[in-house]
Amino acid sequence: MSQTVDTIPRRRPFGPGSYLWEHAGLITFSLTTGAGFALQLMHPSVGAVVDEHSVFRTDAVGRASRSIASVQTWVYGGEEALAEGDRLRAMHAPLKSTDADGVTHHALASGPWAWIILTSPYAFTTGARYFSRRPLSAAERESVYAEIKQLMRNLHVVEKEIPPTYDDYLARFDEILDHTLVAHPAVHDFLATSRTIPPPPKLPRPLRPLWRAAAFLPGKLQHFVTVGTLPETARAKLGLTWTDSDERKLRRLGRVIATIVPLLPERLRYFPIAREARKAHRANQALTRTLATRPL
Repeated sequence: MSQTVDTIPRRRPFGPGSYLWEHAGLITFSLTTGAGFALQLMHPSVGAVVDEHSVFRTDAVGRASRSIASVQTWVYGGEEALAEGDRLRAMHAPLKSTDADGVTHHALASGPWAWIILTSPYAFTTGARYFSRRPLSAAERESVYAEIKQLMRNLHVVEKEIPPTYDDYLARFDEILDHTLVAHPAVHDFLATSRTIPPPPKLPRPLRPLWRAAAFLPGKLQHFVTVGTLPETARAKLGLTWTDSDERKLRRLGRVIATIVPLLPERLRYFPIAREARKAHRANQALTRTLATRPL
């Protein structure tokens, strides 16, 4: 019995030394979250549930902030990362939606729940290709995927939905992309809100024109990056155009970002949760060194 238990993959938090620890907290992480969310919404079940229950149309900034904070907690939260996985499962358990064809979709159905995280390796490799100084090597892609597998287990994805190798993952991703994903109306609504970011619901009405003016360029940029970092198959299904000129602009933008971001101080380079986790780790290391050299 104990031998069988020992073979069951365990949930465990991430820590320093992992790829996710070094990269998931970078501000550049947000550049491919748009494409990741669009791919998630293209899954009929995810699209149906999000379409009915999400506030992304009315509180785009709040939804995005909460989503990024949750992802940061998955990686940098220590034991709280596992609690966050439990919280998300409990929050999504009652969510379901019935589409126009009478099909009922459940948020925690194993395939759709897995697809949420299966978009992550694509987002990381695409982000590195466009917004880092070099793309991921084959070995790095394998290493990242191994960590994503652990993340899926932490988030209660059932083992049958986790492709065992990176090559298996690529095959699964392409299969879902080609045969499962659709141009769900929620995707077009999301793309519209990414281009014209709605003001936060609590923003006083007199300030909303200022918000729209300030958000115009960031929204235009986010929409451009989201469309550009989607797989071509997804763009075709959504009826989105992407020209060679667009691709060159995105690559030029990526080179600028890849040059500037590594030069920023850590307080600007990382999201707050990641920054504080990294700071706490260094402080703990300093305490350990001090204790090791204390007079005895």
